[in-house]
Amino acid sequence: MSALLRFARLIDGLNHKIGLVVMYGVFVLMGILLWSSISKTFFLPSLWTLEVAQFTMVAYYMLGGPYAVLSGAHVRMDLFYGNWSLRRKAAIDVFTVLFLIFYLGVLLYGALGSTAYSLGYWGMAPLEFFAGLVTGSEEIGRLERSSTAWRPYIWPVKTVMIVGLTLMLLQALSELVKDLARATGHDIPEVKT
Repeated sequence: MSALLRFARLIDGLNHKIGLVVMYGVFVLMGILLWSSISKTFFLPSLWTLEVAQFTMVAYYMLGGPYAVLSGAHVRMDLFYGNWSLRRKAAIDVFTVLFLIFYLGVLLYGALGSTAYSLGYWGMAPLEFFAGLVTGSEEIGRLERSSTAWRPYIWPVKTVMIVGLTLMLLQALSELVKDLARATGHDIPEVKT
């Protein structure tokens, strides 16, 4: 159990640091939207502001999600849960986090397929495509672009989604380890966020 708890502390520390950096992304988003308003009012409207704001929001949401799980900032139904002991909460959370892990695994597989498509792969085996990119047996094809006037490439934001989902999956595994430890009577110190 001590090796698993070290893994959980490592993942918690990583997501804590990333979350502290990503939380300032809201100011980046505000700057983009402010520039959009100024340019539409006083200059020619910028073509890029809407999509860059959307991409920034995706990064903010996807990379900040693991930090929200770590800090317990997600919405819960506390009708019964709030009155339970810490050990009983942990036992229920062990069960429910398994659904989250399954869901995140499905989302991650879909994100890998979508990113492979945006890199020009038309097949049905995205994991083999990415392995082939690493070994040199696959090549990047025609890159997917947005259908707007600005036409940015789509693969960077899809890559951010893969990173965010991977971090969220790792954080869910960390929560599973901590809940298992709490349910079996181990004392786990809370992370200060």
